[in-house]
Amino acid sequence: MPLLPLLGAVLLLTAGATLAQSAARKSGEQVYRETCMACHGPGLAGAPRVGDARAWDKLRREGPHAVTAHGWVGTRGMPAQGGRADLSLQEFADAVTWMARASSTPWPDADEAQLERIRAEERKRREQLARQKRNN
Repeated sequence: MPLLPLLGAVLLLTAGATLAQSAARKSGEQVYRETCMACHGPGLAGAPRVGDARAWDKLRREGPHAVTAHGWVGTRGMPAQGGRADLSLQEFADAVTWMARASSTPWPDADEAQLERIRAEERKRREQLARQKRNN
């Protein structure tokens, strides 16, 4: 079988899968409205309210990658992934970014470099939680 047609077919399949995946990705605002708003709208259980610039600025000083990673793992009474196991890390990070920016707080885009920082912090946080569990 000639290599060029095979390579072309593989590229088309890969491109199609990538387009389908990005088309299915929810926006940060959509994730907020479907999931996060239940707690972050009214500020339930200490969740920082969308629109509360002081609360979000305090979180920004902790580090956007750390805040996002800890929320992804579960923190401060918030279930892991906001209780949505079907969300991707990208969608979750986009929702956190949207909430912070909707609160007039500068927050970096959840680009690949930021996602890598979030993943590194996630690993660190999971290790920390595992140590705490073993020590209790």
